[in-house]
This record gives sequence, structure tokens and C-alpha cells, in this order.
Amino acid sequence: MLTKSQNLPPKAERRTSLAPPVRRADLGKHRQASLRSLKKSAPLLLMAAPGLLFLLIFAYLPMFGLIIAFKDYRAYQGILGSAWVGLQNFRFLFSTQDAWHITSNTLLMNALFIVTSLVASLAIALMLNEVRDTSKILSRFYQSTLFFPYFLSWVIVGYFVFALLNTNSGMVDKILVQFGLPSIDWYGSPQYWPVILVLVNLWKNAGFWSIVYLAGMVAINPEYYEAAEMDGASKWQQIRSITLPLIMPLIIINVLLSIGRIFYADFGLFFQVTHDSSRLYSATDVIDTYVYRALTTLGDVGMSSAAGFYQSVVGFILVVLSNWIVRRVDPDKALF
Repeated sequence: MLTKSQNLPPKAERRTSLAPPVRRADLGKHRQASLRSLKKSAPLLLMAAPGLLFLLIFAYLPMFGLIIAFKDYRAYQGILGSAWVGLQNFRFLFSTQDAWHITSNTLLMNALFIVTSLVASLAIALMLNEVRDTSKILSRFYQSTLFFPYFLSWVIVGYFVFALLNTNSGMVDKILVQFGLPSIDWYGSPQYWPVILVLVNLWKNAGFWSIVYLAGMVAINPEYYEAAEMDGASKWQQIRSITLPLIMPLIIINVLLSIGRIFYADFGLFFQVTHDSSRLYSATDVIDTYVYRALTTLGDVGMSSAAGFYQSVVGFILVVLSNWIVRRVDPDKALF
């Protein structure tokens, strides 16, 4: 018995096996729709162009330099002409006795910075949010005052800290002496510096992050709070049941991005504020300051590139792992 395709004429069979022809009118409509969409998005694309250009020049094009981490770089030979040494630069970085010490210092201090900054900035943002409802003038004054330290360079902040902790004429030592307490050699006592660095980091950065979280709180629909007040909810209950859950995606994004840079220490904080005191290295020496000293004393560009490559890879792994954990708990709050 013949099938349907066998009963068809040859030309008809070939016509049914081919895709239906696309008409020129349809192509013209698609092109016109694409042009209309492009014209509609042109202002947004122009606004994004500087940022995209910045990322291209300073983030993507320099990735070619990662090859230096696997080479014995010599300036007169160039990047491609330098000898290939494989993982030798990484072995040099981790063969020293200080390698795991500076890695643990970097992780510990950055973990403290993430936790304390999150708690302090959220607390400040919640208080600013309450002040915003009562007095806009006071709210703007507080925001400007808290935001101002973020614009100061670490060089200036380092001299502020030195003016407070200087053993000879520091304000803190004068207060201690007036209360009958012994003077402390702050720049020779590493046990105090984890706390000092956390406080300095909070003073400089907590105001910035509080404004970020405050912006998220301002975007919350006020009808939620009105309904909660009608139900007799207190301020703390409103914060716990409305404010924090609604800004939780913003908190998670900021924490994930911070975890991605947990192997990158703030060089200005650890170098300028401590005045690169060798007596504080046991508590304040991190990967970035160690690599800087190795680069300035040994001139080993390959080892410095290996350290940067190591920091980037570990940071990427931590971001992916943290995002995977968030996705397992709540897929809607994951970064990707």
C-alpha cells in the first residue's frame, strides 16, 4: 500500500519538504521593527556607552595581561617575548612562610569588614528612614555628614588616625594619661589593630552603604506601613516584617559582590593608615601589601600578576558558590 508521500507528484513532494519561503514584505517589517526599537533605545544606549567603554578599556582589554602570571616577564622582551615559566610564579608566591599568614589576614579582616559594615549601615539607614518621616532638613544634614568621609583619601584618613594614636602627642594617649592609665605604643602593638582598622573602615564607608540601603527603603510602598499601623504593629515589627524582607535582595547582592572581593584588601587602608609599620605586619599584612613590597624590592612583575590572578579566580569561585547557596534557599533572591 502506498503512503501519502508516495502518492504525491515529485514536485509537490519537494515543495512540502522545504520550509515555507519568507516573503520580502515580512523581512521589511522585521527590519522596520528593529530600527524602531533601536531608535527608541538610542538614548539609553548613549547613556550606557561611557560605562561600557570604561569596562572595555579597564576591565576586559587588560585581561590579556594575565599571561604575565605564567611568564618570566622582562620589559625589554615584552609580554609575548618573555620566557614561559608555567606555574613557577605561583610556586614562588606560596612557597614562602608568609603566604598562608597573609591569606588568613586578608580573609579575616575582609570578613570582619563585610559583617560590621552590613550591620552598621543597615542600622544607620533604618534610623535615617525614621528621621526622613519627621524632618527632611535633618535627614539631608545627617546623610551629607555621614557620606562626607567616603570622599576622603586614605592618605588623609591615615594622618587623622596618626593624630589620634601618636604616642608623643596623640589625643587618645592624652586621654589615657589623664585617667591614670599607661600610654600605649599603638604603632608597635599589633593586637589592637584589627579593631582599629574595623572602626576606621566603618567611619569611612558605613555612610555610603547606609545611603544605598536608604534608597532601597525609600522605594518601599508606604501603603504597607499604613496597613501595618492599622493592625497595631510597632516600629520594630514593621522593620522586621516589611523593611528588611523587601530590601533583602539588595542586601544579598551587596554581600555577594563583597564576597567576590574578599581576597582583595583595601590597599590604602592597610598601607596608609598603618604607615606600613613593620611591627604591625603580624596583624595587618595582607596579600596586596605583601605583593606591593615584593614588587618594589624584587621587581618581580610575574609574581605580582600571579597573585592578582589567584585573587580573581578565588573571588569568582566564591561568588558562584555563594550565589548557588542563595539559589538553593530562595531562587528569586539569587544574583544569577
